[in-house]
Amino acid sequence: MKALLQRVSAARVEVAGEVVGAIDHGLLVLVGVEPEDTEASADKLLHKLLNYRVFADAEGKMNLSVGAVEGGLLLVSQFTLAADTRSGLRPSFSTAAPPSKGEALFEYLVRQARQKHHPVATGRFGANMQVHLVNDGPVTFLLES
Repeated sequence: MKALLQRVSAARVEVAGEVVGAIDHGLLVLVGVEPEDTEASADKLLHKLLNYRVFADAEGKMNLSVGAVEGGLLLVSQFTLAADTRSGLRPSFSTAAPPSKGEALFEYLVRQARQKHHPVATGRFGANMQVHLVNDGPVTFLLES
């Protein structure tokens, strides 16, 4: 699994003009699922997301996790993260998991996240989403499980 993690002051996802998920400060995470991914991959990724230290401590150093700062987690499925972009000028999506597998693993990730963290918000799998964010820093990392 791949995740593009962004530290945000605020973020929200809209579908057809309706806000379907929103957080204040915390992490916006775009999630891509690949064919070889499993629930173990999702568990490993979630551990990283919840424990990755990207928030400033009292000395201004990135030493705190999203849980330590009581931040929100906004998870958004994005199959384009799994695209093969190594050659040519058009992405290939043969490296992305089929939609049924992608949805199952994304929903598993969300369920596990909700058991371990609060608040957790999401986009809507497979929908045309508009993602609004205020990237804090900016701070952005690509994580892989």
